[in-house]
Amino acid sequence: MSMFENLGRYGATIRQARARNKAVRALNSLPAHVQKDIGWPASPPSDPQAALSALLLGFTR
Repeated sequence: MSMFENLGRYGATIRQARARNKAVRALNSLPAHVQKDIGWPASPPSDPQAALSALLLGFTR
């Protein structure tokens, strides 16, 4: 396995993660009633995991 194959896989992984995070941000920006209609889980504001993701990622879920 060459170094370039490894770099290509790493780049693909980064692109997939970025696309996934973009989709999560888009779903989180929807109104609460739409999120509920599509089954998007909403974390309570007092949830420590939600606070940590808001701190690290800049958005809440």
